[in-house]
Amino acid sequence: MVSDETLPEPLPRLLEQYRVRIRNKHYSLRTEQAYTSWVRQFVQFNGGRPPQELGTAEVQAFLSYLMSTRHVSPSTHQQALSALLFLYREILGDQRPWLDALDRPKKPLRLPVVLTAEEVQRVLAAMRGTHRLMARLLYGTGMRLMECTRLRVRDLDFTAGEVTVRDAAGDKDRVTILPDNLVEPLQEYLRGVRRVFDADRAADRPGVYLPEAVERRQPSAGRTWPWFWVFPARRPTLDPASGVERRPHTHEQALQRAVKRAVVQTGIGKPATTHALRHAFAVHLLQSGYDIRMVQALLGHSDPAATAIYLQVLGHGA
Repeated sequence: MVSDETLPEPLPRLLEQYRVRIRNKHYSLRTEQAYTSWVRQFVQFNGGRPPQELGTAEVQAFLSYLMSTRHVSPSTHQQALSALLFLYREILGDQRPWLDALDRPKKPLRLPVVLTAEEVQRVLAAMRGTHRLMARLLYGTGMRLMECTRLRVRDLDFTAGEVTVRDAAGDKDRVTILPDNLVEPLQEYLRGVRRVFDADRAADRPGVYLPEAVERRQPSAGRTWPWFWVFPARRPTLDPASGVERRPHTHEQALQRAVKRAVVQTGIGKPATTHALRHAFAVHLLQSGYDIRMVQALLGHSDPAATAIYLQVLGHGA
């Protein structure tokens, strides 16, 4: 991968404009990093030529290279295309029709991997500590992996039995259920998290990361308990966006590895990941008689077809 320093001028300045525009649009840091990487690779693929000099042929050639030579998945191909569309439309101000004519790969329809209720319990029984609690939360609420790791204390409503999922897919908030059997374990766990929070305050560490709008209105909110992470990392790290050393939320890969180990240990034989717990949440609710529109709302699906696929899973004897 080519770095900003090796790019010919004025491309580093263009990339900086690109980052600023992405942040102004409130895209996530992960999206910023991925999109910027695709722009670098696009420029490198075209011998360092400025994007202003490139057009349909060069973009199509790069996308074809990704599919035919690197054999990327349709979702990865779509991400690269989205990064280039953002570059041309948002940074270069190119609104010509050729952008809409670019080929968009179709993602093949795959039935999700769904664990039975008994298999879920076996996987959870094979896990320990915080990762087990997080896995139980994924299964009990239907949250996505990153939605779980980014939870704040303020997002848990033990009285109402609800979890507020903020800045989810599509930059939308939603409310999902908090199972009764997780209330006491979460409250006990948060007593330990409170000690981490108090230690950070005693050490006068910077507060946790805040959304940009909250940072402007309430710059000190990151030092308050309601905004603290439910699942904080063990130690502070350097925030790549601000350059400030602060405590991040726990890294999602640790939970992914813990679930994978548990699946292997139980010998279930399904390629189950953390997302399989979300799938199981949806299918088991439908099996219990929940209305599909309710399940759609709990999952945060904007397209009913995304939820309807679980009806096909039911038809296959889940």
